[in-house]
Amino acid sequence: MSISRRNLLAGAGAGAITLAMPLRSAWAQSKAEFQYKYANNLPTTHPMNTRAQEMADAIKNETSGRVEIAIFPNSQLGSDTDMLSQVRSGAIDFFTLSGLILATLVPASSITGIGFAFENYDAVWKALDGDLGTHVRTQIAKANLVAMDKIWDNGFRQITSSTKPIQTADDLKGFKIRVPVSPLWTSMFKAFDSSPASINFNEVYSALQTRIVDGQENPLAIIATAKLNEVQKYCSITNHMWDGFWFLANRKAWEALPENLRGIVARNINAAGMKERADVAELNATLQKGLTTAGMLFNDTKPDSFRNRLRQAGFYAEWKGKLGEEAWAMLEKYSGKLA
Repeated sequence: MSISRRNLLAGAGAGAITLAMPLRSAWAQSKAEFQYKYANNLPTTHPMNTRAQEMADAIKNETSGRVEIAIFPNSQLGSDTDMLSQVRSGAIDFFTLSGLILATLVPASSITGIGFAFENYDAVWKALDGDLGTHVRTQIAKANLVAMDKIWDNGFRQITSSTKPIQTADDLKGFKIRVPVSPLWTSMFKAFDSSPASINFNEVYSALQTRIVDGQENPLAIIATAKLNEVQKYCSITNHMWDGFWFLANRKAWEALPENLRGIVARNINAAGMKERADVAELNATLQKGLTTAGMLFNDTKPDSFRNRLRQAGFYAEWKGKLGEEAWAMLEKYSGKLA
C-alpha cells in the first residue's frame, strides 16, 4: 500500500475514527477468542498508526477472526509512564515505546539513543537488526516483557525552539528544553549546560504553548503530525540521536496465544514495522519543505561542536560505565569510537 504525505498528515478521517474507537464499542459484536489492546502515544496520522491498522486487519484475517487487536493511539490510555505500567500489569497487551523511556525499567535499552552515535540509517539498522538489537531484547525479556524482532522507527531527532536557532553546543547553554522522561536525555542535555525538563509527550504542546520550556527535540515526522510548528519558530537539524519504538507485549498475554497464532501475530507486527520504517524515511525526505512553507525556519548545525562537548563533559565515559564494556563495544562496532 502506498501512503502519501497528504494522507499521513491529513486531519482525523475515517481511519483515525477507527483507531480511536472505544474498546467496548469496537468489540461489542466481536467473537474473537483473543481480544487485545495495543496503545501508543502518537497521532492517528503518524505512519505507526496507519501501519498498525493494516497489521491488525491482517492478523484478524489470517487467524480467521480468532485474534482481534483494538488500537488506542495518541496517549488515549495515559502517558508513556502510565502505559508502561499498564503493559507490565496486563491492562494493556501491546505497547510501542522509545527505548530511551523504557530505560527507566530496562537500563540497557538506552544504548540505542546515545548522542551522535549513529551517522545514518544504514548504521542504525545494521546495529538494531544485529547483535545490538538482540542484546537489548534479551534485557527487555528479563523485565517480563516480550519485544518483537523489528524495532519501529521514530527517526533522527532535531531541536526546535521558540526563541533562537541552535547552531553550536554553546547555543544550548541555559536553554529550557523539554525532554522525555528518561535518564539519558536528561544526562545529555545537562552535559550541554541546558535546563532539561522531563515532560510526557501528551503534555508537550501545552508546555511549549505556555512557555514552560522554550524548545523540545523530536523527529520531523512527530514535529509535523503533532503540529509542534504551531508553537515553535526554529528547527535546527542536529540529528543528535536516533530513536525507535520497541513493540512490546505483556508476557502473560503473549504466552496465552497458541504457538501458531503467535507466529502469525509476530510476523505481521514485524512486517508492519518494516513498512513503517520506509514510511518515516519517505516522510523525512519531504517534511522540511512542508514545514518551511508553513513558516518554520530551518538551519544546519556543526555536529563536531556537540560531540566534542559531550566528550569534554564526560558524557560518553559516564554511559560506557553504566552500560558496561560488552554493550559499549557492540555500539562502537557500528558508531565508531565514542568514549
